[in-house]
Amino acid sequence: MALTLYGIPNCDTVKKARRWLDAAGIPYAFHDFRKDGLDPGKLQGWIDALGWEKLLNRSGTTFRKLSDEQKAGLGAGSAKALMLDQPAMIKRPVVETAGDVSVGFSADEWQQRFA
Repeated sequence: MALTLYGIPNCDTVKKARRWLDAAGIPYAFHDFRKDGLDPGKLQGWIDALGWEKLLNRSGTTFRKLSDEQKAGLGAGSAKALMLDQPAMIKRPVVETAGDVSVGFSADEWQQRFA
């Protein structure tokens, strides 16, 4: 199974996810949002599959620094623009496998999904 994990290397959740994959012996490719960039079409595919609300990390410091006007006026287009401009606003990790995409890390869910 080809698995790509998208995120930021210093993110604690991404670190946990990578450790879990390594310990389980599951091969994966890592794509660093900041270093490797993010294709707008790829982000749109994730939005189509999961919804922008699930992808947008509202608890991160990058989001909290937005003005009240920016937060109040969020919609699909503005959220996508924010995530493209500042990929740290994307909830992490995003995991793609053949025909499937998910966001976030849960050891129990991943055990069922990848075992």
